[in-house]
Amino acid sequence: MQVKVVFEDEHCLVVSKPNNLIVHHSYYARNIEEASLTDLIREQGWEEACPVHRLDRKTSGLILFAKKAEWVADFQQLFESGTIEKRYLALLRGHLEEEGVIDSPVKNDRGNYKEAKTIFRCLKQFERDYHIPPYEKQRYSLVEMTPITGRMHQLRIHANKIAHPIINDPKYGNRHHNHYFQNELGIEELFLHAHSLKFKQPVTNQLIELEEPLPDFWNKFFE
Repeated sequence: MQVKVVFEDEHCLVVSKPNNLIVHHSYYARNIEEASLTDLIREQGWEEACPVHRLDRKTSGLILFAKKAEWVADFQQLFESGTIEKRYLALLRGHLEEEGVIDSPVKNDRGNYKEAKTIFRCLKQFERDYHIPPYEKQRYSLVEMTPITGRMHQLRIHANKIAHPIINDPKYGNRHHNHYFQNELGIEELFLHAHSLKFKQPVTNQLIELEEPLPDFWNKFFE
């Protein structure tokens, strides 16, 4: 698999991660034998590249790599200081209000609750003639989600907490809608995409603004 490189300079690169690909073989992915995104990037010539942040296996979109391990801390400081802006696009069940804030703690992998905050903006509302009992028509929303904090599964959990889960989320989604999309529409991928990144490169001080189009499978819903 050839990974698309969206941006590159002397110290970093930003790539577009496909759905259903782990970023690296962490402790939780230690038993997965398939190649990771980091493996593929290194095979493409960046032998010391290290991811600066994570995306869920099922999430697609932009992810930042430092070209050398010694530069990772400089780039991670962007996240620790909140000076990097990440925006996601998601397809949620139901019609959301125009905009809002979800401020609700999220449990981490140790079972402890951590403060978590997400800003959302509804971009477009849809109605489809999908027969999913007990309704003959279904409502969906294309939503831009901006995480202010960076907790594991934060956007997926927050969408579920406001009763508008992300489509095809196997853990926090609605199984009836997930089954319809998978069995009737033939779409198995999670409708969550890291759409844009904006940050000031910590070494060169260059302002970098990037956007990555939605994966092709989204068109099956938009048609």
